[in-house]
Amino acid sequence: MLAILKKEINSFFASPIGYLVISLFLVVTGLFLWVFEGEFNIPNAGFADLAPFFQLAPWIFTFLIPAITMRSFSEEQKTGTLELLLTKPISTLQLVLGKYFGALVLIIITLIPTLIYVVAIHQLGNPVGNLDIGVTIGSYIGLLFLAASFIAMGVYASTLSDNQIVAFILAVLFCFVFYFGIDGIASYTHPMIANFGMQTHYDSISRGVIDTRDLIYFISIIAFFIYLTKSTLNKKR
Repeated sequence: MLAILKKEINSFFASPIGYLVISLFLVVTGLFLWVFEGEFNIPNAGFADLAPFFQLAPWIFTFLIPAITMRSFSEEQKTGTLELLLTKPISTLQLVLGKYFGALVLIIITLIPTLIYVVAIHQLGNPVGNLDIGVTIGSYIGLLFLAASFIAMGVYASTLSDNQIVAFILAVLFCFVFYFGIDGIASYTHPMIANFGMQTHYDSISRGVIDTRDLIYFISIIAFFIYLTKSTLNKKR
């Protein structure tokens, strides 16, 4: 698994993909938070709060993460190297986890520079330091779990087609339905349905209270899609 993980990380940074992902995320969030007028603009909000960043990030991840994961197994299927990987002396689960954690490491590296936003908000507070650190830490934890779930969906989607564009569209669909779609359905039907969607659990963690029910939800989603990925690959053996 470590060999696959290392190979994935090297492939991200041996090509422009890794640098493009990090730059794109930082540029887009930076523009919306500090430059563009609108609901996400922090200086115009009148108070030092990083909530707009954590509201914006899921939207960006809905498209950015599928762009990262679409090549995971689609490319292997198209080039014919998937069969070679499946004959290697590693289990299917190790192969899936290697791909999965490779994408997760890239997302973690992408989020690290955003800590400068925390420093900026800390300095902009009146008085300086007027920032709820507990809520900020909780929001980052929630964002990591959300990203980890999106990655699991994206990796699974990449096993369904050898066409990367199709894999990308499927992954975007999965991410959108689980984060935005279920919550939207709940607003028109019954509020309890929202508990099956990611947005409710993400918002809960973002309030700074780490509830085991929210963690179990995200871990279950991740495990479910990793299981689906493993099962799909086993059928290709």
